[in-house]
Amino acid sequence: MEKFDLIVIGFGKAGKTLAAKFAMMGKHVALVEKDTSMYGGTCINIGCIPTKTLLVAAENGLDFSTALSQKDTVVTRLRNKNQLVLENAGVTLVTGVARFVADKEVEVTAGKDKLFLTSDVIVINTGAIPAMLPIPGLSESQYVYDSTGIQALEDQPQHLGIIGGGNIGLEFASFYAKMGTKVTVFEASTHILSRYEPEVAQLAQTYLEEDGVSFSFSAKIDQVFNKENKVVVSVAGEEHSFDALLYATGRKPNTADLGLEHTGIELTDRGAIKVDDYCETTVSGVYAVGDVNGGPQFTYTSLDDFRIVFGKLTGSSDYNLQKRTSLATTSFIEPPLSQVGLTEAQAKEMGYNYQANSLPVANMPRAHVNNDLRGIYKVIVDKDSQLILGATLFAADSQEAINLIKMAMDNHIPYTYIKNQIFTHPTMAENLNDVFNF
Repeated sequence: MEKFDLIVIGFGKAGKTLAAKFAMMGKHVALVEKDTSMYGGTCINIGCIPTKTLLVAAENGLDFSTALSQKDTVVTRLRNKNQLVLENAGVTLVTGVARFVADKEVEVTAGKDKLFLTSDVIVINTGAIPAMLPIPGLSESQYVYDSTGIQALEDQPQHLGIIGGGNIGLEFASFYAKMGTKVTVFEASTHILSRYEPEVAQLAQTYLEEDGVSFSFSAKIDQVFNKENKVVVSVAGEEHSFDALLYATGRKPNTADLGLEHTGIELTDRGAIKVDDYCETTVSGVYAVGDVNGGPQFTYTSLDDFRIVFGKLTGSSDYNLQKRTSLATTSFIEPPLSQVGLTEAQAKEMGYNYQANSLPVANMPRAHVNNDLRGIYKVIVDKDSQLILGATLFAADSQEAINLIKMAMDNHIPYTYIKNQIFTHPTMAENLNDVFNF
């Protein structure tokens, strides 16, 4: 049994940042990761970075094998960088499967070897895993992949089926369609992107269809099975045959093999680790950060969890989950779709005396320079306070511009400030002048 000042289980954003910080402060820190291929965490290895690298490769006209090679190069470089950062900081990296045997004791299994670690402070950062719906035949059939497995395909499928029209499904649909694959998305709802402005969601569907994606809405899948060397999806008795099938039906907290039954750590009704406003579990000194605690599943919220836990452990901050402000999000379809705050329907339902304004991307000078006129900006403001209630930016570089609006909202800056701001030209950001010109 080796004692540490801090044990981190999982190489995710919050955990690895905590490990490096405390190691640089002279603390004895161990970070346990079950597989060297996941050094750096989900985002770097199987999430944000590889998928966005593939999308950029597709936009640049690279072929399938070159795109995959470029993705592997980027992932390997960042994985190695993350390992070096922690090693140079003095973190003890342990490769193996971590399992609690008591509140403050962890057993790590590495092949036939077992290590026992203990600490008064333990951080669980095991992330989330793909959730599979109980569709008959889905788990038993060949040529069926989750969002991790589909990134390892060596041959480009000629026809790809996707179950789920959420962000993950749509991003892969966009990539494969750009690559020339015929893509069919099965969506249980009557439309995609239900959390977005309806007119924006419809535009997104139109653009995806123009790129070669077809949709099957209100799709109730009867079963999945193999026929010859294909995977078949049966919907209302009609069979659809594919070279590969991706299920992108959400992700769930990764808690199954942690041995939490040997601790006083409690789970929520949704299977996440229950935490307080400081990400502390029901066992004092044990924290859960990132996707595993049931919060928004984004790398940047995991980093924010780091800030909260680091402040708590060092006594340097009173910041906590209750003080977290609106989160900006981006779905990296083409063009990127970004949103923060309320939609118009939400503002109306909440009783705000609001104004809404829209600006087509076709009216933006930079869009003509880019030769990409797709998309729209839409903003919602409070007439009484002049504060920004929400914004949806569906356009090139929206993932950058949305952060300006979030900062204004966080700091209670009236929309008139952005309306009268002097932006560089020609840029996409300068169009915030016009969309906020009520």
